[in-house]
Amino acid sequence: MVKMHPGSGPREPQVVVLFGATGDLARRKLIPGLFHLANSGLVPGMRIVGVSLDDFDSVQFRELADQALRDFYKRAFTEDERAAFCATLEYVSTGAGPQALAAAVARAEDQLEGQSFRLHYLSVPPKSAIAAVELLAQAGLIENSRVIMEKPFGVDLESSRSLNAHLHEVLDEEQIFRIDHFLGKEPALNILAFRFANGLFEPIWNRNFIDHIQIDVPETLGLEQRALFYEQTGAFRDMIVTHLFQILAFIAMEPPTQLSPAAITEEKNKVFRSMLPIEPTDVVRGQYLGYRDIDGIADESDTETFMALRCRIDNWRWAGVPFFLRTGKKMAEGQRIVSIAFHEPPRSMFPAGSGVGSHGPDHLTFDLADSAKMSLSFYGKRPGPGMRLDKQSLQFAMHDTGFQGDLFEAYERLILDAMRGDRTLFTTADGIERLWEVSQPLMEAPPPVRSYAAGTWGPNSIHQLIAPRAWRLPFERAWRDPNIVGS
Repeated sequence: MVKMHPGSGPREPQVVVLFGATGDLARRKLIPGLFHLANSGLVPGMRIVGVSLDDFDSVQFRELADQALRDFYKRAFTEDERAAFCATLEYVSTGAGPQALAAAVARAEDQLEGQSFRLHYLSVPPKSAIAAVELLAQAGLIENSRVIMEKPFGVDLESSRSLNAHLHEVLDEEQIFRIDHFLGKEPALNILAFRFANGLFEPIWNRNFIDHIQIDVPETLGLEQRALFYEQTGAFRDMIVTHLFQILAFIAMEPPTQLSPAAITEEKNKVFRSMLPIEPTDVVRGQYLGYRDIDGIADESDTETFMALRCRIDNWRWAGVPFFLRTGKKMAEGQRIVSIAFHEPPRSMFPAGSGVGSHGPDHLTFDLADSAKMSLSFYGKRPGPGMRLDKQSLQFAMHDTGFQGDLFEAYERLILDAMRGDRTLFTTADGIERLWEVSQPLMEAPPPVRSYAAGTWGPNSIHQLIAPRAWRLPFERAWRDPNIVGS
């Protein structure tokens, strides 16, 4: 396993208290991610205490972790590395009480050299998160600690404020790290680098040059395993408030005074404060055909499995520029795309039939999937006589750099950042409450749910929402295949 430069990690050894340790997220992402961090050379020492409702002991938890690594860890590893990591794991059932948890953490700290820090990861629903924080307080484990919280952060403004108030009774805001795994992906950080490190693009990143922006996160998966959870949330609470609005902030924020967590967080929150309320007339809600056939779902369910909306940011940079957001389940493709459409120039100089404008405006496109790709489309002349224009593109992918193997998965990066106390990629109480505030008009009077067939791009009314523009997905051009020479 490649050893990373130690200067990028925390200075202190870490005791990770993992609530929800036997759950699906822990098995698929968190345990493999902690294993990678433990072997990366970035953390000077780590012990993990798993906590959940299951009546396990430490041996059973180590067996679960061992199987999780075999099933879900994507990198190469040795049996010695796996065995050494599993030996650092201990388990406490929540039913054992605060004294048992405090004792397990004390044993973990005794096994580390020097002063250690505590990282509590709450991979549990919000109601259980409050109980987990209270358990930590009763165990005397709040001091010298940070807490990572999984979404959702409430389901509306009132519940969000209540949740934050309960948390703040025990924790300082600086201790709370509200996680959004979308922002932990390398391409999200690349947006900041692309915008602010290049003199070519930042001068045109405004309403004078940009016509509109699309953030598109369709998914092909259905909800057969998560339908009961989705009945309480829906696509808006599950995806847009917690993910797509956060991406929007990275796209729309002003240049921070420095690349520090406080400065970046402040600029993101300024975007949220500038957002206009989301009006129901600017929203399309959808539900894929077959959702109501899932066991436990009512025949009259109006939970949205799809949502598209138009939102606006009322400031000097973005006044008049619409942001179109779309996400849904059982759609035609699985993508994570940010597409920036530039204003089209006058076409009067080009002869009729030249092809100019026939493929829409120039676009700058970010693919936020793990492959980390970008594309800039433009018109160019077709070789031969006359003036015939075709759409061309410049494309970049992370595999072109030779650094593909150095990519951290989203949860790995975010856990490491929390260990370091770096809040750049996390959300704050103020930011979350503001997003629920601008969402109030929509939540008070949601438009009716419209049906759409599985394998499509959503209800037909999405085209009226974006008209006279057009949705960027599906692409008229495919990403080049890196395995084909000359592609």
